[in-house]
Amino acid sequence: MRRNTEEHPVGQLDGKIALVTGGTAGIGLATVRRFAAEGAKVYFTGRRQDAVDEAVASIDGNVVGIAGDVADLAALDRVFAAIADRDGTLDVLVANAGSGTLTALGDITEELFDSTFGANVKGLVFTVQKALPLLSDGAAIVLVASISGITGSAGMSLYAATKAAVRNFARSWAAELAPRRIRVNTLSPGQVATPGLTRLANQLGDDVEHFGDLPPLGRIGDAAEIAGAAVFLAAADTAYMTGSDLVLDGGATL
Repeated sequence: MRRNTEEHPVGQLDGKIALVTGGTAGIGLATVRRFAAEGAKVYFTGRRQDAVDEAVASIDGNVVGIAGDVADLAALDRVFAAIADRDGTLDVLVANAGSGTLTALGDITEELFDSTFGANVKGLVFTVQKALPLLSDGAAIVLVASISGITGSAGMSLYAATKAAVRNFARSWAAELAPRRIRVNTLSPGQVATPGLTRLANQLGDDVEHFGDLPPLGRIGDAAEIAGAAVFLAAADTAYMTGSDLVLDGGATL
């Protein structure tokens, strides 16, 4: 039967199965919302069950929230076991989970090093690795990086180093997974209005709406704008795009 597209408009991700890590706040939550609006069934993770439940309740669409820390490999196994049990396949993976703390070089501790690299590098590597058996041929992987991984950032050297690693992983994995037509691209946002940016601004005693030196566009970004770019990278229109870095920074890196 022909679908009535006026009553049921086809989304860019209609019928796709997606996973977004770190999906309870900021860019991750905006991406879950947008993917669901575009017709995908969206699994997402968050470290706290209460935050996962709150996010599920706030989203219209087919979403499944699973509590777990991406740096905990047993938790990742539970996430992918749930997807395998319910759907058996995965078409889009957005590796978004991560964190960063304003810390001067002289104040970096072993614990902070391990936690930052654990969430942003270890967690990302094993998220992608454990997704491989479920990823369909022609699937899309989106790794969320940052312009800090391009420019560096005073007081954020650990975070910046992890995001530089993310950009390099994308290039290597794009080549490695090309025989399966799996595309791997990165998103590199600049300053975006998220709880993380608010915390950083508070540390600096700054107003998040006028944080630091504003980019040429004269404002910080919105999480929904980054989510729109994630849809772009996940959709069929970018089937010939892999190993690329999509920068959304209001012109900050000009």
